[in-house]
Amino acid sequence: MISAADTAKAQRARGALRLSARRRGPLSEIGELYQAGSMRLLFPQRRGPALSAVMLNTAGGVTGGDQFALDLEAEAGSHLTISTQAAERIYRAQPGPSGQVTNRLVLRDNTRVDWLPQETILFDQASLSRRLEIDMTASSRLLACEALVFGRRAMGETVDQLHLTDRIDLRIDGRLAFADRLRLTSNAEAQLARIGVAGGAVAMATILFAASGAAGHVPALRDMLPNTGGVSALSGDLIVLRVLGADSYALRQSVLPVLAHLNQAALPRTWMI
Repeated sequence: MISAADTAKAQRARGALRLSARRRGPLSEIGELYQAGSMRLLFPQRRGPALSAVMLNTAGGVTGGDQFALDLEAEAGSHLTISTQAAERIYRAQPGPSGQVTNRLVLRDNTRVDWLPQETILFDQASLSRRLEIDMTASSRLLACEALVFGRRAMGETVDQLHLTDRIDLRIDGRLAFADRLRLTSNAEAQLARIGVAGGAVAMATILFAASGAAGHVPALRDMLPNTGGVSALSGDLIVLRVLGADSYALRQSVLPVLAHLNQAALPRTWMI
């Protein structure tokens, strides 16, 4: 006989992805691919030498108790571009464990990875614990963007109750080069309204760019960014940007030119839809 607890457990979404990219001649191709549960990877028609992959969550979103894990590896000399089919949605959660999302990226020597998922939209009473862990070598190149949207303003949504923990760790040659921690609980709307937090903005993006001579882009980026954005060089080869927006549309208007500049190529087509 199936108990109520077993039924609730069975209804939780699970998903796992593993992908490696390897170089063959001038092109990058799939080395290993594993997908399970509610996570899928799509591979659109090639538009250049990079291997492009688009993540899809067939569960339609994330809620309390869901678990998703992604492991990506760019083997020596390869180029991997990752995006999502649409913005990820974090829905209202029942009392209990948070939704868990863990993304791990490994960049071997002389590789390039463009981590460009679309926004994560958090709804009222959502509960999410998310981690992005990146291990790269100094000879590799990384462009990574993570964007959060707290309710869709065009739909009149607000996020009054939220439990969010979000962390990013970047290691270069085994040493911690960047660590970011975000925790928002209880009344997120009131916290975001504080001047020292977001000044009323309900959309934000963090962009990491690690590459040889990355700091040389700082003057151009400062000219591009709005008053609600900033860029800092943590070293000559690592820069970090933070951008706030009044809503998701305003955020995209600020972020897209920055990503296009740093990417030095067209962004994934999913960003243009």
